[in-house]
Formats: sequence, C-alpha cells, structure tokens
Amino acid sequence: MMSAKVLLLNQNYEPLTVVSAKKAIILFILQKVEIIEKRDQLVRSQYVALPLPSVIRLTCYVRVPRKRVELNRGNLLRRDNHQCQYCGTHKGPLTVDHVIPRTRGGDDMWENLVCACVKCNNKKGNRTPDEAGMPLLKRPKRPNFLFFMQYFIGISEESWRPYLYMN
Repeated sequence: MMSAKVLLLNQNYEPLTVVSAKKAIILFILQKVEIIEKRDQLVRSQYVALPLPSVIRLTCYVRVPRKRVELNRGNLLRRDNHQCQYCGTHKGPLTVDHVIPRTRGGDDMWENLVCACVKCNNKKGNRTPDEAGMPLLKRPKRPNFLFFMQYFIGISEESWRPYLYMN
C-alpha cells in the first residue's frame, strides 16, 4: 500500500512526476503538499488516520526547467508505437530510418528519424519517401515531455486523467 503510485503536481497543476505513497504522506505531514484526489483506503498510525493519496499538489510553485526527451532508439520506438511508419506493421525487427538519407544531408534528429521494418527500410534505400513512392503514415516530430511521461508512467488510476490532459 505504501508503494502505491501518487501523481505529483506543481502548484499550477502541471504534472511533475510520480512518487510513492510513502513519499506523498511524508510531504503531506511536512505541509509541502495538499491532497487533491484520494483513494478509499486509509493509512493509519498510532494516533492518526490519513487518506491514501492518489494526486497531490505542491503548496509552493517550483520552477522546473523544460525537460527534453532524449533522442535514442528506445524513445524513437516508443514515439512511433513500435510500428513501421511506411507499411504500418508491428511485426519483425524494426530499424531506424532517416527520412532524408544522411548522404543527402539528413541529420540525426526527431524530425528526420522514423521506425521502419527491415523490408521497407531496404525498399526505400537511399531515397526520400517521395522518390521511393512510400509515404509516411505520420510526419515525425519531437515528442513533448508530457507525452513521454504518460507513456512511461502509464495511467494507474482514472483520477489522474484530467491532470495528464487526457480527457
């Protein structure tokens, strides 16, 4: 019960991270957070019974530098939902393909990299998608941190959805 996940929001309700219920209760006792959403369970001590939090909010605003999602193969696969961006398959080994090939000045950046199955990657070769007659399913773009947070954390509870902008 004390290892349950709790969504931590900044004072302006911006999602920051997920903490354990134990950490959330400590922050509550220290009066650093307020409980926004709670579960039906109670956490009991010898003298106090507190509701088990689900969503907590900091009482003071914390300035957080904009977080960036690191460009690597794993994050690229997550962004593209482990799907070939040319044929749409989820099967077989996936490779990373440069939309504009490196030999033509294509860089290693979010907007130029997509997941591709080996068959499509070989078929496209050293050409652009237009030249190969292989349109992309969706235009590649840099994922924002909120999307990344939703993917990694997942939605433990329905009460988190409004705070993660998923209504």
